[in-house]
Amino acid sequence: MFGKKELQEIQELKRSYEIAVEKVLLKNPERKKEFTTVGGIPLNRVYSPEDIQDQNYGSDIGYPGDYPYTRGVQPNMYRGRFWTMRMYAGFSTAEESNKRYRYLLAQGGSGLSVAFDLPTQIGYDSDHPMAQGECGKVGVAIDSLADMETLFDQIPLDKVSTSMTINAPAAVLLAMYICVGEKQGISMDRLSGTIQNDILKEYIARGTYIFPPKPSMRLITDIFGFCSENVPKWNTISISGYHIREAGSTAAQEVAFTLADAIAYVEAAIKAGLDPNVFGKRLSFFFNAHNGFLEEIAKFRAARRMWAQIMKTRFGVTDAKAQMLRFHTQTAGCTLTAQQPENNIVRVALQALSAVLGGTQSLHTNSMDEALALPTEKSVGIALKTQQIIAHESGVTDTVDPIAGSYAIEALTNDIQTMAEEYIRKIDDMDGMLVAIEKGYVQKQIQDAAYEYQKAIENEDLIVVGVNKFRMKEERRDLQLLKVDESVGRMQISKLKKMKETRDNIAVQNALEEVRTAARDESLNMMPRIIDAVKCYATEGEICGVLREEFGEYTENIVL
Repeated sequence: MFGKKELQEIQELKRSYEIAVEKVLLKNPERKKEFTTVGGIPLNRVYSPEDIQDQNYGSDIGYPGDYPYTRGVQPNMYRGRFWTMRMYAGFSTAEESNKRYRYLLAQGGSGLSVAFDLPTQIGYDSDHPMAQGECGKVGVAIDSLADMETLFDQIPLDKVSTSMTINAPAAVLLAMYICVGEKQGISMDRLSGTIQNDILKEYIARGTYIFPPKPSMRLITDIFGFCSENVPKWNTISISGYHIREAGSTAAQEVAFTLADAIAYVEAAIKAGLDPNVFGKRLSFFFNAHNGFLEEIAKFRAARRMWAQIMKTRFGVTDAKAQMLRFHTQTAGCTLTAQQPENNIVRVALQALSAVLGGTQSLHTNSMDEALALPTEKSVGIALKTQQIIAHESGVTDTVDPIAGSYAIEALTNDIQTMAEEYIRKIDDMDGMLVAIEKGYVQKQIQDAAYEYQKAIENEDLIVVGVNKFRMKEERRDLQLLKVDESVGRMQISKLKKMKETRDNIAVQNALEEVRTAARDESLNMMPRIIDAVKCYATEGEICGVLREEFGEYTENIVL
């Protein structure tokens, strides 16, 4: 990017600068001997063209909307339209969550993001013994199509984009959503949204798995195939680095392990006979926006560039849209503090700004009270307004990728890519992500990084305001926290019992047997059979129960 003569002049200027700095340091030492990002990447005192002298503008940075999409996937980005402001919500019953969704849409939200309770996430109905005490606690309880109809009552599914954080039973919840659309008179080809459907990260970071890897991958590729033909606007997977980061990974590890998971999905889909130029357009990603402002912006840019290169060179993808990394971002739940919870508003604002400057397609901002409980309506409103202030008042959306060309940002982007590529090479040498997970390699890397991060906080190498420094004696006060009463479980079980008594149970049993037949025959796509079962009001637990019997259940490989 710079000529030999220019670099010589820069080096001469740098020598003069360093002499001046040494004089200053004799009187005023710096705060620390070494400065690093949150993820441990060494930070220079100052960056200059020397730090990016080997970079080629056209092939490494380029223009927004052009390969390798370092600067964004759209030529005009937010000058055309803002990111989707998608608030993650769901608690208690479908009725209560429906009220929250309609409130968020009325406040200017442009998309919904559904949080399901733990029994729903692991394929149990609310009346199962494993669900006791958990119904509606960390999300909304969805047992059958009847609950899904209530959840989206008076919400036109052709007007909103819906994301669902669901993995092992993703096929069942997607089937329910399709059926609700049909009941609203909306054909499945008009539905838009995303299912997380990312089972590999469940094995390494989150834990809401049901089935072993092989049948789980088959369910995913069946969804890819079905949606490519029938639900073309649907993002069939949201390959998630978010939970990898929440488990304690560094920024570079988040990129590496997320893209390694994505590589495994693409390989499985190609093996199943699908065209990456087709299904590649519906792959989406989900990243964390952590505290290191500059590092996070660089992380998003590095991930986008790496994925474009992977799809083009590794998989021979020629369709530009299938090379693009489109992603949703959520601010970092693991950085929220129970101490001085109002401080979380500032943390979330900075994290959200990094996501916007990094070029996100949709964004969820956490609420200030989420370290204490599910968020209240007031705190969710503040979180949404944070996005609206960034969009409408900050001015950062009026020019595309305003951070590009910063020597520090470009150097950090290169550093993260280099580190992430080294992790991917190691995973390739192990014969791919499935083997790396089985060996515990990925889990161990995350555990080690989490330990180092916590140690840095305890040693005060990393300052967390209100936790290890700047503590205040807080007055005792009664915060208005959202609590889910135990009666929710009893109500949900009662509704479920009544629904089972009034449905056509013979039709349900016949439909479940068709699901079983499809599970046994890999030449059959399971999605149409699951949709038929859902239409009969077969429950999620019943459908997953059949699949448990056919596929078995996964047992975690403990890594110490």
